[in-house]
Amino acid sequence: MSGRQGMIGYNRTVKLRWLDETVDLFLAGLSDAEICEALRERLKDELSVGSTAQRGSREKTITLLLKTWVRVPAPLRALRDDAVQMMQGTRRSERLPLHWGMTMAVYPFWRVVADVTGRLFRLQGVAAPMQVQRRAKELMGEREVVARSTRYVLRAFADWGVVCDAAKKGEYQSAAPVLVNDPRLAAWLLETVVVSSADGRTDFHSLVNSPCLFPFQICRIAPAQLAGTGRLEVVRHSLEETLVRVASGR
Repeated sequence: MSGRQGMIGYNRTVKLRWLDETVDLFLAGLSDAEICEALRERLKDELSVGSTAQRGSREKTITLLLKTWVRVPAPLRALRDDAVQMMQGTRRSERLPLHWGMTMAVYPFWRVVADVTGRLFRLQGVAAPMQVQRRAKELMGEREVVARSTRYVLRAFADWGVVCDAAKKGEYQSAAPVLVNDPRLAAWLLETVVVSSADGRTDFHSLVNSPCLFPFQICRIAPAQLAGTGRLEVVRHSLEETLVRVASGR
């Protein structure tokens, strides 16, 4: 892996309610600085309690929260804007696919861990953290930061409710999948898989069956529906092969 897909970046466990609070502040129209200060106030009794360290756990977590929804990398802002539009009027309980997709798009390492975990669930029904860490290091390099960040992601999976304890201690199993019946949301979620991939392209069959989407059951969707925003290109090579890729120039 190279470039953005080869970076780790995800260096803290982000709880789902913290993402919800970040989005609520963004939807309320607060500035970046105001959101940052509000998050500091809300997390002061949960992270780095009593500390004012510039790069403590609280500040690192706020960096992750802001980059996911507020200070989004320029190429992903249109994707974020569509997600925010879909989020208007929704309950917090309905936001999981949007949080998952944005986290995966902004932090491709999340997608790596999700992909490994989803494949293990398909193969054996359960996933042990050590198995996920070992495979992640095979993909990303034998570095302690990979193992550590994998643990952060897995803890987030548990906090978000997409995995639960299996019968055998120390193993996870997948929670019941969340239904994604809205075609627009389904297309958006699939787009996040494409943009988080190593080369920004995949065949359509692999895309709709991506193991990184293990927490979801997605409605049937046609390849043409993915090209609606102009951010993806759909190229049909044969009756059985359709390529989906990030549009040229993006």
